[in-house]
Amino acid sequence: METLTIPPTQSSPAIVADGERGVIEMRGDSYPENSYAFFEPLVAWFQAYLAETDLPLRLELHLLYLNTSSVKIMMDLLDALEDAHQTGREVAVKWFYDAENERIAELANEFKEDCSFPFDILAVEADARP
Repeated sequence: METLTIPPTQSSPAIVADGERGVIEMRGDSYPENSYAFFEPLVAWFQAYLAETDLPLRLELHLLYLNTSSVKIMMDLLDALEDAHQTGREVAVKWFYDAENERIAELANEFKEDCSFPFDILAVEADARP
C-alpha cells in the first residue's frame, strides 16, 4: 500500500500511514473544524489496509489534545483494531504523551480499557520527545 501523508495544520495532527512498515503515526493537536472530513482519507486508508493485507498494524500516537469529534474517530479506529485483533491480526497501539499532560494520559487509559490488544501508554519528558 502507498504511504498516506497528511500535513499538520494549527488544529490538526500530522499523519503518516506507512503501509510498508505497517505503522500509522499521528502527531500534534486534533481539533479540526470538521473531524470527519479531515480524517476521511486516513479512515479510507485504514479500512483498505485491513481489508487488503494480513500484515501487522501499529498505531503510534503523539497527540497533545483531542476534541470530542476527534475522540469519536479515535474510538472508531480502536474498535476496528479490536475487531482485527479478535480475528488473529497482529495490532498494537503505542500512545506517547507529555509527562506533564496527565489529561492525555487519562484519555489514553480510558481508550485502553476497551482494548484486548497490546496498548502501551508511554510518558515522554518534554526534552526527550522524538
